[in-house]
Amino acid sequence: MEDYKRHLAACDQPRRNDLDGRGNLSDEALAEFSNFFLRTCIDQVTFMESLMQPERLRARILTWAEEEIKLGTLPPKSGNILEAMLYRGELPRSDTTGVVGTGPRQARRVVSALLEKGVLASASTRAPLRLAFPATLASRWMPGLFPEKTGNH
Repeated sequence: MEDYKRHLAACDQPRRNDLDGRGNLSDEALAEFSNFFLRTCIDQVTFMESLMQPERLRARILTWAEEEIKLGTLPPKSGNILEAMLYRGELPRSDTTGVVGTGPRQARRVVSALLEKGVLASASTRAPLRLAFPATLASRWMPGLFPEKTGNH
């Protein structure tokens, strides 16, 4: 935080010489702040990527779906919808029948179960579906993102 404040305050310094920009303030200090800020952003993205392991997110979500299907808490073909969501980002409800590979009634049943579990969301009953990340599944879908709770409080 100290580095941030120091770099930001330096941006308000008057220009140092004729080679330090055209305005009243230091372009050199602004460039240094911008460089510091972007390096910090990249560092944070790298850190979060190491925690979330996005390259393994698909496998974690689909494994969860398979387990839920085996337990009988999700209907068969639920993984098809989730996999489509992972690739498309958003899924029109009219596409669910083709994705599930069954009739419209079964597709609606799958979508309803996923909405009920909180893993899909939609702005309305006609709006496209999008993948949601419920807090209840955070430790399962994104292990390492949140510290595990221990019995010692």
